[in-house]
Amino acid sequence: MACLQATTADFFQAAGTAEAHEPMWFAVQTKPRHEKKATAELQEKGIGAFLPLRSEKRQWSDRQRVVELPLFPQYVFVRIAPSLNTRVVVLRTNGITNFVGMRGMGMAIPDEQIERIQTVVARGIPVSPHSFLNVGERVRIRGGALDGLQGILTAVNGDRTLVVSVELIQRSLAVRIAGFTVEPV
Repeated sequence: MACLQATTADFFQAAGTAEAHEPMWFAVQTKPRHEKKATAELQEKGIGAFLPLRSEKRQWSDRQRVVELPLFPQYVFVRIAPSLNTRVVVLRTNGITNFVGMRGMGMAIPDEQIERIQTVVARGIPVSPHSFLNVGERVRIRGGALDGLQGILTAVNGDRTLVVSVELIQRSLAVRIAGFTVEPV
């Protein structure tokens, strides 16, 4: 354990003193179906947590119901200073298994990637999970509620769809952009 702590401390020390106290976004992995509980517990601890949800209609034998499901199953995003103490607080949260990144220490996610997802979720635009794309043309939407949003343009079932990706966890979400004007970035 002492070796792991030394390695982790070296990692955060290498990030730089000024940078080490600046809050950054990290992805943490959770146990299956523990995303909402882990997010609530993180927020109770005063840690900024973001769990993007999507609405889906589910059918049971006796009823239909709209349920809120995680957009990225088994992942929660946390905004913390990259210090050993805050990392330990996050890892001691029920349902959280590890940070996503090299050797479980976590890698910071660029703020722009999280802001893109927050923009789509906050505006209540219907989204669906999409397979991660590493290649494709980057585009920006011009006009409308999604003005300025950037992502990768692809075709899904013939629909024009914008894919917003979080590269570290290799997950994406798809937004239909029929009726929006897009331009290459």
